[in-house]
Amino acid sequence: MLLHILPLQVQTFIARHDKKMRFLIAGGVNTLVGLSVYPLLYLWLEPLGWDYIKILLLAQVICITFSFISNKYFVFKTKGNIQKEYAKFFLFHGFYLALNLVCLPVLVEKAGINPIISQTLFSIAIIISSYFWHNFITFKKIKGS
Repeated sequence: MLLHILPLQVQTFIARHDKKMRFLIAGGVNTLVGLSVYPLLYLWLEPLGWDYIKILLLAQVICITFSFISNKYFVFKTKGNIQKEYAKFFLFHGFYLALNLVCLPVLVEKAGINPIISQTLFSIAIIISSYFWHNFITFKKIKGS
């Protein structure tokens, strides 16, 4: 990489915050994927008779798996047990999925907010809290590894 041509203070900053910067990059990509998959599936599958909850479930499987891969291999770069890490990763996102399954119908049916807008708003909570969960729980480095 061309890191050596940057001023020393910038190099030091990048080195100190490398994982956070990778998380922001992956988070940006994951956010684009996450915010795109549900609306695209909704626009494609709703005319075929799928309801917004079934579309949400399919979208979440796609987005959680994509996010896991980008976080494991790009952000945290762990060599840990993929099944255990995926289980911890899914636990976090599964919690939000369960909460989402409660909140989305309330936002859509009770508050009258469009499903695409409701889902976009709900995604903000996931984005904000995911770094801490994945850094300290999912991809926590085991001493000596």
